[in-house]
Amino acid sequence: MKLPRTPFALIALLIPFAAVAMSLRDRSPAEAGHYVDAGRDEFAQRGAASTGTTARVLTAANTLLEALSDTQRTQATFGFNSPQRTGWSNLPTGAFRRNGVRLGDLTPPQRKAALGLVAAALSTEGYQKVTDIINADEALKNARGGRTGGRQGGGVNFGADEYYLALLGTPSATTPWLIQFGGHHLAINVTVVGASSVLTPSLPATQPARYMLDGRTIRPLGDENDKAFALMATLDTSQRKQAILPYQVRDLVLGPGEDGKVIQPEGIPGTALNANQQATLLEIAREWVGILNDEAATAKMAELKANLPKTYFAWSGATENGGLAYYRIQGPTVVIEYAPQQGDLDHIHTIYRDPTNDYGAKLTAR
Repeated sequence: MKLPRTPFALIALLIPFAAVAMSLRDRSPAEAGHYVDAGRDEFAQRGAASTGTTARVLTAANTLLEALSDTQRTQATFGFNSPQRTGWSNLPTGAFRRNGVRLGDLTPPQRKAALGLVAAALSTEGYQKVTDIINADEALKNARGGRTGGRQGGGVNFGADEYYLALLGTPSATTPWLIQFGGHHLAINVTVVGASSVLTPSLPATQPARYMLDGRTIRPLGDENDKAFALMATLDTSQRKQAILPYQVRDLVLGPGEDGKVIQPEGIPGTALNANQQATLLEIAREWVGILNDEAATAKMAELKANLPKTYFAWSGATENGGLAYYRIQGPTVVIEYAPQQGDLDHIHTIYRDPTNDYGAKLTAR
């Protein structure tokens, strides 16, 4: 595939931070130019010892807005209650028309500021997961020989350039606003209301589920898979009978476009699990909850623990790791789904929702 720029120009365009976590000396020029690094720069860490998360996120948002041109700022900003709020998808560019600013259209400083905002809103582990998902799409693009059509129509595009960022509402320390970031197999919605922030609904997914980068095997959703199978391995016959659904589930039930849909809990309740199994169930849920910044994630995990007796774990499919399986965690304030697509273990969709607080509904109603 013919590269549109020199390797050095690609490095400047695609690596979001100046202080990278992995040495470029260990990477080929092509790798250095195509894959996003997960290093976190001053936008994510500025004032970390003296200010709260909201202040850091607000600083990062204003830094981004100042870096954009007037035209780009118009593209990036929407009203908090605009249709853009629910206008997200896991589909690739071309199959779904995205709004906001496209990473591939930003200058290196602008791109640094955009990804700096995402990093500031998320935990270190959460931003790493987002980076791994983006790099998976870059691997998918390379495996398919590059782009398959024009941007925003005339084909479907993959890769690290095809992720968009939008701000809904005016970044504020008091009034609600929302950070929306996504592309193929990724939809991150962070609603910020004062000192609180909410990650739901968000859709972390991946294709491929496993790829090589810098000689390492990357599995963006590997822990989500392995921990769930580990829990299933501890269930006895009676517990499995409760957990395994009597029908097959092959896709997300509450995926994109299903805002407000209600489903009844199914599977085994938390009260039927022993202490170790309950702890494992919470650790599985943490894989989604922990994407958000540490302050908000800690509060959410405490909430899930308190609601554990009313939380259900449901399973459909193979029970041995390496097989095809769907699972769901559902409680009063959480729905998590994990769903391999079309019988493909290398293509995983997930969803994370709070039926009481998607888009910060409880916080904005106060």
